[in-house]
Amino acid sequence: MNGTDKSREQLIEQAIRKYADMIYRIAFQSLKNRHDAEDVLQEVSLCLVTKNAPFGDEAHLKNWLIRLTVNKCRDFHRSFFRRNSEPLDEHLELEAPERQEVLEEIFRLPRDYSVIIYLYYYEAYTISEIAEILGKNPNTVSSSLQRARKRLKKLIKEANDE
Repeated sequence: MNGTDKSREQLIEQAIRKYADMIYRIAFQSLKNRHDAEDVLQEVSLCLVTKNAPFGDEAHLKNWLIRLTVNKCRDFHRSFFRRNSEPLDEHLELEAPERQEVLEEIFRLPRDYSVIIYLYYYEAYTISEIAEILGKNPNTVSSSLQRARKRLKKLIKEANDE
């Protein structure tokens, strides 16, 4: 093993340690299942090892990992297994109890809306950054965020009225 292989291994290890929680949270938010989110985390980690990851720029690497995670989640939603199985109800343990209700309502939103809400509020990305990550027009992301907020507000109001 030469010096470049060792330094690449160190970069991969650092990236996994730094971004594993973020990747897992995004996958869990999308898939709503702890085991499936762990599978996506493994797939993204494997891609980090096997693909030509952009290690030169930290922001570019983070965006690349988020885009890869979102795409792996989409692939999982499209998979034969996912379409032909019934998910088991799981207890959400990611957030504090007072925030868990809001997170549960976010899960009830359509997937495109929930990803945008999650990236905006939980990962603190700007609309233009989300547009770049998702490969969408910033105006589209902005209007989707507004629609998602309205739907989320309605869902929370309905849940509180019950």
